[in-house]
Amino acid sequence: MTADCARCFGLCCVALPFAASSDFAANKAAGTPCGHLRTDFGCGIHARLRESGYPGCTVYDCFGAGQQVSQVTFGGRDWRAEPGSSRQMFAVFPVMRHLHELLWYVNEALALPSSRPVRADLRRALDDVRALTRADAETVIAVDVDVLRGEINALLLRASELARSAVPGRKRNHRGADLIGGRLRRADLRGANLRGALLIAADLAGADLRTADVIGADLRDADLAGADLRGALFLTQAQVNAARGDAHTRLPDTVTRPGHWTA
Repeated sequence: MTADCARCFGLCCVALPFAASSDFAANKAAGTPCGHLRTDFGCGIHARLRESGYPGCTVYDCFGAGQQVSQVTFGGRDWRAEPGSSRQMFAVFPVMRHLHELLWYVNEALALPSSRPVRADLRRALDDVRALTRADAETVIAVDVDVLRGEINALLLRASELARSAVPGRKRNHRGADLIGGRLRRADLRGANLRGALLIAADLAGADLRTADVIGADLRDADLAGADLRGALFLTQAQVNAARGDAHTRLPDTVTRPGHWTA
């Protein structure tokens, strides 16, 4: 579930649309190659995406869906060499991305020692989703992503509740809350439910987020300087890349410290 751009045909740079904003310097329609996509499917400005006005690219993660579609679903046949396959390939990619994201979350839940009561169900879900990722293009396109995500989310929520129940005391529930620009400096958020919370530009400096459930939380430009995210549940690399941190920010082993963070 780790992106390998060298084995992908630049699918995120072609299949997906983006609009001129603080995240992207220009508009691009779905199915249209980004102007910076090279002939070898690499990015011409990869080393300077932020400086070039494309920070949105630095926080995107396909969870390995790109190489799965390129090398498995389409057997290494790229959309430039076989333009007739492009429409189907571009339709498969966003669905595959959802499937790979779900695989990542289920694996994270399985790794939790407290998930034992739902481990059998999680393993069945893992097998089912993995089978879909290996199916043909027509089968992948036909997946009802919303239904599948709903079914698996119920298991992830149960795994989250089991993990957070071990945290003593009352836990905050900010599920889906609008905390944009919120003043949460040094807040005790251990075991909190922050699923889907809007934490854009929130001040979380020095906050304790150990065992907090942050699945789907929007951490763009959130200040995590000195924050403790060890054991944060379902924290992705993309979320960390979107935030601001420093040398004192403590992270779980599942993510790496972004290069743009301050020393």
